Amino acid sequence: MAENQEMSNKLDERFQHSAPRRDLMEKGAILQRDGSYAIAPHIPGGVITDPELLIRIANVAKKYNCPALKVTSSQRIAIVGLKEEDIDAAWQDLGIVPGAAIGLCVRSVKFCPGTTFCKRGQQDSVGLGSEIDNRYHGMTLPSKFKISVSGCPNKCMDSMVIDFGVVGMPKGFTIYVGGNGGLDPRFGQKLIESQTSQQVLALLDRTIDVYKKEARTNERLGRFIDRIGFDRFREKVLEESLVH
Repeated sequence: MAENQEMSNKLDERFQHSAPRRDLMEKGAILQRDGSYAIAPHIPGGVITDPELLIRIANVAKKYNCPALKVTSSQRIAIVGLKEEDIDAAWQDLGIVPGAAIGLCVRSVKFCPGTTFCKRGQQDSVGLGSEIDNRYHGMTLPSKFKISVSGCPNKCMDSMVIDFGVVGMPKGFTIYVGGNGGLDPRFGQKLIESQTSQQVLALLDRTIDVYKKEARTNERLGRFIDRIGFDRFREKVLEESLVH
């Protein structure tokens, strides 16, 4: 399996995850109903510029007799139905790091085509999303943490129901925090408007720092905000030196 050069700076031994049943976290493999495993190579933003990558994924699925390829909600392509004894060889054939699909960490950084491709894009979601992905994907945190960057107010990347949602507007980015789906869904709350890409990165740095220091294990960002109060959270994150 290819080494993740960034991961050594992202792991925090304080946050441990008990893999359900027999997920193999160290191999990036998720147990399926039939006892086989699924793996999902990391494809930032779901953007593939080299068709050979698709061919490589397809060849691995074919080589190991996998019954399905699944395009996931996290902009990945999961290879479904691997036998446990084939997982290491499949990763070696792929030559790609795993997507962080399990564990207490930054699970996914989704971003839309933005001004790079989309006629409706108002901000560069690809550039900002790629930088966020490079910095944070796989970082261990108190609970799973999802990030998205939408290039326009349509919010195609579910920016209102994700831990840290960024939305491109005519005059910069608006940031929402604390959203999540699941059994107890929560809408994100507006943190600030009219931010540049660099300001978004600074505010994400600060959000992660506060969350990592003060949240409880398995406490999603939204529940942490509910516990300490949004006004207090906002005050902690919006330091003058970061937003002006």
